Amino acid sequence: MFEQLCKTLDKDSMIKAKNRLDSLSKPLESLGWLEHVIIRLCGIYHTDSPDIMKKVMVIMCADNGVVEEGVSQVGQEVTSIVAENFTRNITAINHFTNYMKQDIHIVDIGMSSDSENLNIHNHKIMNGTCNMVKGPAMTKKQALDAINIGIDIVKEMKSKGYKLIGTGEMGIGNTTTSTAILHVFTGYDLDLITGKGAGLSGEGLEKKKNAIMKACQINLPDKNDPIDVLSKVGGLDIAGMCGLFIGGAIYGIPVVIDGFISSVAALVASRICPNCIEFMIQSHGSHEPGTKYVFEQLGMEPVLNMKMRLGEGTGASMIMGIIDLAFYTYYHMGTFKDANVEQYKKHE
Repeated sequence: MFEQLCKTLDKDSMIKAKNRLDSLSKPLESLGWLEHVIIRLCGIYHTDSPDIMKKVMVIMCADNGVVEEGVSQVGQEVTSIVAENFTRNITAINHFTNYMKQDIHIVDIGMSSDSENLNIHNHKIMNGTCNMVKGPAMTKKQALDAINIGIDIVKEMKSKGYKLIGTGEMGIGNTTTSTAILHVFTGYDLDLITGKGAGLSGEGLEKKKNAIMKACQINLPDKNDPIDVLSKVGGLDIAGMCGLFIGGAIYGIPVVIDGFISSVAALVASRICPNCIEFMIQSHGSHEPGTKYVFEQLGMEPVLNMKMRLGEGTGASMIMGIIDLAFYTYYHMGTFKDANVEQYKKHE
């Protein structure tokens, strides 16, 4: 449904970027993924000299009814507390983005409580999803509405001059919904892909796996219909980030994947709109066990592996800083001519 709206990469700009990289005084392709991401972003921006200085982290905040099943160590109230703390500049993502000189855009797409904080942008679909163990988490219309909000936010960020968008989330219970989606798409055993999230006990982990299994048995999500899967066992934060990834392809803006929940949103987006995967940039591999299986489905490898599992967009923030470093080198490093060294030649 979104495929015809997606932009394509500019191959000429990618070739120019590759040639420029090959002219720098270093062995060919010796900067590895840094060269790959430079070339990809030049293709997205349709120029071999993009300005990527202005960046924003979009954090989708939502609650999940499945928390009723004891799948989290804390209650739903923590979602809104942490969302408020984002605006107080005291959380991890605040300090990551402060250091990296990135902005933050906080979205209430489905928190159970209402906020009057003007720094939390109200795009609420509903006050938290329903308990997916008792029926669908939301309707298909609500899932699509959340996706469209994500797409519209990309349009808004582009109009404000942002060149790179990172994805973040806050939602108690969202490793449960993310694992449920991955389980439906892949059929992988829950013992293999289910993690303890924010510190569950062994008993809590069993509750989590049982809740996912019951939700799938009751709702029978159709793995060939990603909107059906998202609406029945997903979350509004995942749907909103899914929209960010699709919006990136529609408006020609690269969107950075964060951790497990964000990568599952990217997977849903790729099932809805396969072309949008070209506009996704991977960051790190979350310590959640399902992460490596999501990236296998996406055909990607995480760039960083630091055993992080915080979410909020922290991994995406770091990789955006590394992208800054890559382009700084691309623009300022001397060429073989500058270095009085004969240029390397590529052999077949």
